[in-house]
Amino acid sequence: MRRHDLVVLGGGSAGLIAAIGAARLGARVVLVERERTGGECLWTGCVPSKSLLATADLAHRMRAADDLGLAPAEPEIDLARVMARVRDAQASIAVHDSPQSLRAEGIEVIHGEGRFEAPGRLVAGGRALAYRRALVATGSRPKLPPVPGLENADPLTTDTVWELDALPQRLVVLGGGATGCELAQAFARLGSAVTLVETSDRLLPVEEPEAGALIAQRLRADGVAVCEGTRAEELDGATLTLSDGRRLPFDRILVATGRAACSEGLGLEAIGARTADDGAVEVDATLRTTARGVFAAGDVIGMLPFTHVAGHQAAIVVPNALFHARRRFDSAAMPWVTFTAPEVARVGLTEAQARAQHGAAVRVARHDYAQVDRAVTAASTDGFAKLIVGRRGRLLGATVAAPAAGEAIAGLASVMADGGRVGRIASAVHPYPTFGEGPARAAQEHMS
Repeated sequence: MRRHDLVVLGGGSAGLIAAIGAARLGARVVLVERERTGGECLWTGCVPSKSLLATADLAHRMRAADDLGLAPAEPEIDLARVMARVRDAQASIAVHDSPQSLRAEGIEVIHGEGRFEAPGRLVAGGRALAYRRALVATGSRPKLPPVPGLENADPLTTDTVWELDALPQRLVVLGGGATGCELAQAFARLGSAVTLVETSDRLLPVEEPEAGALIAQRLRADGVAVCEGTRAEELDGATLTLSDGRRLPFDRILVATGRAACSEGLGLEAIGARTADDGAVEVDATLRTTARGVFAAGDVIGMLPFTHVAGHQAAIVVPNALFHARRRFDSAAMPWVTFTAPEVARVGLTEAQARAQHGAAVRVARHDYAQVDRAVTAASTDGFAKLIVGRRGRLLGATVAAPAAGEAIAGLASVMADGGRVGRIASAVHPYPTFGEGPARAAQEHMS
């Protein structure tokens, strides 16, 4: 049996990028996917959610047109038509991730389940395959919290919400993290009466507290009932009881309380690849598992669950797997974005994390977007840029909560990745007027 240079389990972001990268280097590659190539990002994550957010944003701007001197208008919302447009966006992007595109790169694509049988061997789609190296990139799935009555309520998840063809009149969203906040705001702007429930005492609990407070304020302005510091206790039919005693009637309930690694059924025990208690595949800094010749990347390893992170990890795996390189994954300067309005973008440490690690040496530079001219001209002044500064001016972290924050964070991540200092941000010439001036103004004020 001829051995393949690389067998990839999973056709999401990590699997696709690794397979294409290896094939372009001349490797003999097989990609195994049990559903559709493109993964969670294309079919249930980034692409559909950002398409929905774009429609919701336009609906909001139509209603708020008087902020810019125009007559406001109430949009006619037909969710079936909105979802059709979401599917159009998916179809446009799916071409690049299709089995046909992969085969054109010289990659063999097998549709079916993949399972390790022994070191160096697996079965996929009824075929036995031998491999030199393998990559586990099987992604993650929505995780339901153990709330009595939830499973009987036909809960929506980020996998199934895209099947809706009519707006729920009353929608309860469980989970005030990034996904919950994005979808709560989107459905509220499209016309649903939305209640958002978060167990922490603030929304976006992993972000700066003022970022969570800003998003809570904006969600409430959009009509979302925000319930913080409480949890779902039980469901009785179409009524949710919270731990603080409140009872919430609903038409649909959407669960956005986290995801679990898809590692079961892969035969990892047959090759000695360990998993954590939550199912995440254990890897070292080079993304090697505990099984010889087997790597893992993307959501299945339970680290930062973002498409760009999965892609970056895949780019590390390829040389490590094919050429015995020792490239390491470092998340310290990895940025991410919550696509609410305003967006919340982050890289590195929060102020609290920095003070815990670096103590009194930490300094904070901040600039409010009410003083950013571009924000004033766009009537979008809610927000701030916050830089966390360490010894000798080194940038330890940054949060931008503002319009187009996601476009501004990449430059800050680049400075962090190079071990750069705030002075570099302050001295760079930023075009005027742009939303990206916020972090530059914060840096300049810190240096003055």
